[in-house]
Amino acid sequence: MNLKNITRHLTLWVLLAIAAGALLGHLQPATAVQMEVLGKRFIDVVKLFINPIIFLTITLGISAMGDLKKVGRIGGKALLYFEIVTTLALAIGVGVAALVRPGAGVAVGKLSATAVDEYAKRAGQFSWWHFLADNVTLQVLLLSIGLGIALSKYAGREPIIHLLKEASKYVFRGLHLVMLFAPIGAFGGMSFTIGKYGIATLLPLGKLMATVYLTMAVFIFAVLGAILRYCGVSMWLLLKYLKAELLIVLGTSSSEAGLPGLMEKLERMGCAQPVVGLVVPTGYSFNLDGTTIYLSLATLFLAQVFHVDLSVAQIISMMGILMVTSKGAAGVAGSGFVVLASTLTALKVIPVEGLALLLGVDRFMSEARSLTNFIGNGVATIFLAHHEGALDHDLAAQALGKHLQPPYRVGALPAERA
Repeated sequence: MNLKNITRHLTLWVLLAIAAGALLGHLQPATAVQMEVLGKRFIDVVKLFINPIIFLTITLGISAMGDLKKVGRIGGKALLYFEIVTTLALAIGVGVAALVRPGAGVAVGKLSATAVDEYAKRAGQFSWWHFLADNVTLQVLLLSIGLGIALSKYAGREPIIHLLKEASKYVFRGLHLVMLFAPIGAFGGMSFTIGKYGIATLLPLGKLMATVYLTMAVFIFAVLGAILRYCGVSMWLLLKYLKAELLIVLGTSSSEAGLPGLMEKLERMGCAQPVVGLVVPTGYSFNLDGTTIYLSLATLFLAQVFHVDLSVAQIISMMGILMVTSKGAAGVAGSGFVVLASTLTALKVIPVEGLALLLGVDRFMSEARSLTNFIGNGVATIFLAHHEGALDHDLAAQALGKHLQPPYRVGALPAERA
């Protein structure tokens, strides 16, 4: 089978790899745990492409746009959108947890305080300064915006732009070659997860797992689906269009593994390059819908486990804390537990040791978080491109393979699209 055929059937290969990884993890746990290196190395290689792609996409896009006010407008709208949607996600998580009560009746047993000491310690060390200083993606984003603006004002920019376009061509070509190894990465990630934690660990906390997955599914199809309908785009068609990237995210439990492919496909379906370059990387740090839902559910889950009846004021305080701390989750390894530990510490009414209950199942829920974050950033980009008049609906219909519903027309006329 040649490379073209492998690429064409990549989705199938990734799906088979995930199934094989789960089977190995169940039958040979010790061997499966050793496969972790395959998943980690694949993600590491993909990460090498993220910053060059962000740099080239934003620099080329803004240099072609040449309008500083438009850059600021898109950035401002993106941040406002992120805040509104993540706050809605947070409220949905709180509402579902209060209604379903996944923590009711869960036996605490013996909890290991030492198992969560590391996360509690790192939660105390977290600061916004370190988040901004250590987040290379945000630094590349700012550098790219500055260079793009400078090039847009520079009369002799053509040779530089030509060089950047050639570099972009080779970077994406290299990325396509790397993605041929996606099945290996997905196999390694799934083997490790099942081998280390085992499917049996899901049973005691099955209600929480089901609640998390169901809530995120409702959020994706009800909330994000409604946003897409406003743009004239079908959620089902978008998910089908992104199916290869979604399976890679599922297998590796990392939304970063799908970021380069997401940016490329959003451009291919008609989203203007500057919008894709600005919204997607910013969203990976500030638009964490799945993480926000999980954090609110997990906090109330632990309150229910320990029979802590939070008052309305305490729930509002918790939501306020999570609205801030969840924005920095992408900049910290083990982010979910670090942010959760900092939230419990700030509330001072739920034992931090309760995190030990979640250690065994957190990895299984990380797939739901990553998928929701990934889809959320795709939807945000499409919405903002549409709102800016920078979404080519004809290209979108062609890419998604079906005639789309007429969108609500806003923003610039098609001829004015960036």
